[in-house]
Amino acid sequence: MNIRETLRSSFFALRANRVRTLLTGLGLVIGNASVILVVTISLTSTDYILAQIRGLGSNVIWGYYEVGTRDADVADADFVKLADIEALRRQLGDRIVAATAVMNTGDRMLIGGREEDVQILGADEDYPKVRNLVVLAGRMLDQNEVLLRQKVAMLTHKLALRLYGSQAGAIGQTIKVKGIEFTVIGTFREKAETFGQSELNERTVVIPVSVVKYFVRNERIDPFYIQAKRAEDVPPLTGIVRAIIESRHRPGARYYVDNLGGILEAAENIGVILTIVLILVSAIALVISGIGIMNIMLVTVTERTKEIGLRMAVGASKREVMAQFLAEAVLISIGGGLIGIVCGLAVPLGARIALDGALDIRISGWSVGVAFAVSLLVGLVFGLLPAQRAAQLAPTEALRYE
Repeated sequence: MNIRETLRSSFFALRANRVRTLLTGLGLVIGNASVILVVTISLTSTDYILAQIRGLGSNVIWGYYEVGTRDADVADADFVKLADIEALRRQLGDRIVAATAVMNTGDRMLIGGREEDVQILGADEDYPKVRNLVVLAGRMLDQNEVLLRQKVAMLTHKLALRLYGSQAGAIGQTIKVKGIEFTVIGTFREKAETFGQSELNERTVVIPVSVVKYFVRNERIDPFYIQAKRAEDVPPLTGIVRAIIESRHRPGARYYVDNLGGILEAAENIGVILTIVLILVSAIALVISGIGIMNIMLVTVTERTKEIGLRMAVGASKREVMAQFLAEAVLISIGGGLIGIVCGLAVPLGARIALDGALDIRISGWSVGVAFAVSLLVGLVFGLLPAQRAAQLAPTEALRYE
């Protein structure tokens, strides 16, 4: 019997017990669909998290005053100053795109008929670019407004909605900060949502840093941002920035300076671990389905004992009998595997169409290949024992079997 005849005979044998074959292959359907889906979910979620982190800014280094010695915890001389930012710009030169400073204070503003606390941030013209802010209406600060200490302001998009009902409606309006009138020139949002974990929150007003310095008792930059020109320069520049800041202050002061490299690496590692764990969980379904195939094939061998004896009696060799039952197991596993792959691909493809590009759903080609290879392997491994048992039957005993 050649391979074609073996497969044809196996197909007809399986078709004779359609319900049993479908139920046996169902485990492979679920297992393979699970492998593709969990890999897709893992890759998509990892890509989304990394995109959110990168959305904070490209090649960004940030820092702030951390703590001083016990006898001078709040020494004004320890704080990062505007002069320190200027020193960074001079010493780093063309290795950076920009260096920007943020100065914080607060005020109260009438919102929706009642007074609420708002955050006032002083920034310069480089801040929106370095922090990757998105303009929704109007424009950002420009250099002249910072140098000339102009009374202009930018509002977060949520604050603009609460105050004026729309982004466009906020432009040209006048708000009071520390009792002084400021004209709203733009509204914005963060490109990547930080959920209040950055210096920005829902009720933030951004005005020129040259103006904010007159509203605060101590000049304190918290935080500052540096944007490097090249990604490979970020790690060495992080150390250089820390050294420059520390060299301009007394030895007892400590400064936190970091970049996104560590966070990105941690997120990527978490994504890899998550993918491995989910694949192992899915593999359990494949192993269980393989055990199911072996169990059903053992039952089939018992039911078809007389048929096996008759085949051997008319000249079929043990090898041909073994090939017959092994082919049946492989056909079940490959058939279930292919259906599972189709189901596993249909869900993310359908979601991609439904979301219309709102979320980048990445389908892994290797997960499809692995799913198919595992299906074939399951059929071979778990079909081997029933096939061997069928081949080892004695023809005379098989013919007498009741």
